[in-house]
Amino acid sequence: MLQIPNLTTFFIVQHAPPRFLHHPGVPHIHFSSYTRNQSIRILSSEPLNIFEDNFPDDMDYDDETHTEDKDWLWPRFCAAVWDSLAQSCARDLAGFRDVCNKLWRPFVAPIHKGDFGTRDFSRLLVAQRKLFQDEAVLSDSIISISTEQTSTIKSKSNDLPYYAKYIILAAYLASSNPARLDQIYFMKSSERKRRKKGGGTARSGGGKPSQNRKLPRHLLAPTPFPLDRLLSILYAILPHDFRSTIDIYAQIATLASLRLLIRAGGIGGSDALEAGGKWKVGPAVSWEYVQGLARKLDFSLLDYVAE
Repeated sequence: MLQIPNLTTFFIVQHAPPRFLHHPGVPHIHFSSYTRNQSIRILSSEPLNIFEDNFPDDMDYDDETHTEDKDWLWPRFCAAVWDSLAQSCARDLAGFRDVCNKLWRPFVAPIHKGDFGTRDFSRLLVAQRKLFQDEAVLSDSIISISTEQTSTIKSKSNDLPYYAKYIILAAYLASSNPARLDQIYFMKSSERKRRKKGGGTARSGGGKPSQNRKLPRHLLAPTPFPLDRLLSILYAILPHDFRSTIDIYAQIATLASLRLLIRAGGIGGSDALEAGGKWKVGPAVSWEYVQGLARKLDFSLLDYVAE
């Protein structure tokens, strides 16, 4: 047996067994997770190219300009990915980098077509907001949902019953609005206090803009909500009294089979429709989709979406 004096071996473990670090004989150093700014700064040190091969012929472009543009655009793109997807879903820097690498090529595709410039980040972000709403990019799988399957889901959802469409609207509002604002937006007695988009009555906010949120809520990933909150919002937005003959739970189960609603966890019971179950809207329920439903139902969606 070969013995080497003064040799120390280090093992870097990302996902250690639960009891591995609890043994007193295992010396270890714990490194805390990177913060948002640290993660973005690390990824910004190696920006991806905007143009892979040759530059467009109609652009007066060279390598130096390309380097400046990608150094400017890539950190802003990484920040948008973190705020919409990676903050709550990417467990480490490697996962954050993987999500950014997957979305980068589709994100800069309009630049290749000439629809946007390399510095039109705000307009490009709005045009490509669907990329930041699809959580499928967070999980690696050898099975992907094809375009035909997506169109089939959307065509089926267009033929939904009357109450099922309102369930989707209520689910989207529950996924995008903070629960603390439900009393303002969905209480019948608080209708006068509801914030109106494009004018109308508004709650007094002191005239000070928010310094925290940097992206509109419909660009962020949907958040889970309990089933009882969905039902409360549903009863609040219906333009008439609810009919007792309608089986809401059966319609929720149908929406779940179409992947328009997704079970996101619960209190551990076997019944998916129990009051403590957590749900969220599926990837097909985008901002454009619920706007189309609202127009068909003559529902003022913007009056209920929190800013």
